[in-house]
Formats: sequence, C-alpha cells, structure tokens
Amino acid sequence: MKTHLLADPIRYLRMTTSELREAFLIDSLYQPGSIQLAYVDLDRAVVGIASPQAEALSLPTDNALKSRYFTERRELGVLNIGGTGTVTVGDTAHTLENLDCLYIGRGNPNIAFASHDENAPAIFYLLSYPAHTSHLTTLIHKEDANPTQLGSVETSNKRTIYKYIFLDGAKSCQLVMGVTHLHSGSVWNTMPPHTHMRRSEIYMYFNLAPEARVFHLMGPGEETRHLVMRNYEVAVSPGWSIHAGAGTGAYSFCWGMGGENQDYADMDPVPIDGLQ
Repeated sequence: MKTHLLADPIRYLRMTTSELREAFLIDSLYQPGSIQLAYVDLDRAVVGIASPQAEALSLPTDNALKSRYFTERRELGVLNIGGTGTVTVGDTAHTLENLDCLYIGRGNPNIAFASHDENAPAIFYLLSYPAHTSHLTTLIHKEDANPTQLGSVETSNKRTIYKYIFLDGAKSCQLVMGVTHLHSGSVWNTMPPHTHMRRSEIYMYFNLAPEARVFHLMGPGEETRHLVMRNYEVAVSPGWSIHAGAGTGAYSFCWGMGGENQDYADMDPVPIDGLQ
C-alpha cells in the first residue's frame, strides 16, 4: 500500500502539473485480479479498488495501518461499479449488483471479494476512514439510495446525486459516501463549487469512455488549477480546495468524505464570479 502525501495551500501555488498530479491524484488502482490500496495522510483515508476475476480476493491489512486486520480501527465503504459480485464479511455473504454499496463497520477481521462471472467481473471501489465506534454492516441497494436532483440543462450540470452512507441513510462513524451521475448533455459537476474545511473529500471518476477525460478543478477559488483525469482515477480534495469538474463525455463519480461531521449540507459556497 503506497502512502500518499498531500501538499499544503502554500506549496500548491508553486507546483508544476506533474507535481500537482503526484500530490492530489491517485491512479493505477484498477488492476484486474488484485486489490490495490493507497493510504492518504489527509484524515488518514484509505482508497482502493478490488477487482476479483476467477478467484476471490481477501482484504489485507498493511504495515502502514499497524493493525491486526484492516477494520480493527476502521470503517469501510464498498461500491460496486462493475458486474455482480459478492462481499463476504465474516460468515455473511452480501451480493452487490452494479451501483449497490456496502457499509462495513469497525471490528470485522475477515473480508473477501468475489465476482459472479469472470467474464463480467465485479469492480469494488473501497473508501475507508478511522472509526472510534462500531456500526452494523449494511447493504444499500441502488434503488434504495437517497436521490437528489441538482442543476439544469441550461447550465450543463443537470445531475442526480445518490446518497448511500450519510446521516439519514446507512449509519457510520464518520464516513459519508455517494454517487453522482451526469444527465445526457450535461458535463459540469459540483458547479457552483464549494469548500468545507471541516471535511476532506475524495472523488473517484468512472463510467468514462477510454478516450474521455474529466478536467477536475481544484484549489482556492481565486487560485484554481486542474487535473486531467481518466476512468477509475481518484482526486483527493483537502478542505481548502474546491472540487468540481467538466467532462469531454458522459461520466459518473463516487464522492466520499471524512472529518468533523456528517452533514451533507455543510458547505462554504464559492461564487462563480469569484473563480480565477
């Protein structure tokens, strides 16, 4: 598991494109037949992708965590962005269809991932934060997620947000997690933008065509930069940074947060006319 160190807002101002990508973008997580994880020093998040093929994959711990097993002191959100698969927690197997999500609470030592069909394998996106208490493992089906309609066709940002793990949904210690889908003809996400110093946020873009890209905007509103991102890549957004973007084609993204609270509406708006 690679440790990922972020830059502060002072160093950020002087960074080159390659330095920005090294600090704020995580790639190469999707490697079929394996589990790839990255430890982020910001709020001690762990992100990863488990992509089982013919054989099941067990979730390992890592020396960076200094724990006997992965969820000894952590909670975990699992979003299936591939074919039908199974996540086994202890002795209980949970079947996840595409866009189903599983919350796994602290204190579950044995977690494994499997695909039902190796020709249409599951792809499990993983997001984990430290947890000081335990909550029940909970399966949230796509049709049971809490949908919110935002944006408009006129502003090219009509989108549907599905909330899975949040205050009024699956209970967690600090993890908040959901998915945003852009409607046909819309390209902008999270516009107008915002920040929230009380929580960091992590985006994982998916459902991009091979040739498509997302231009992910970041930084303070008056000093924006961008990351050009591909399918299954992750952008880490500290509390001082906006997180928005525009795509060259249709796409979706999983957003996840950890920090001081779980209030989805806790945002500090950044007016569009103030962006630079």
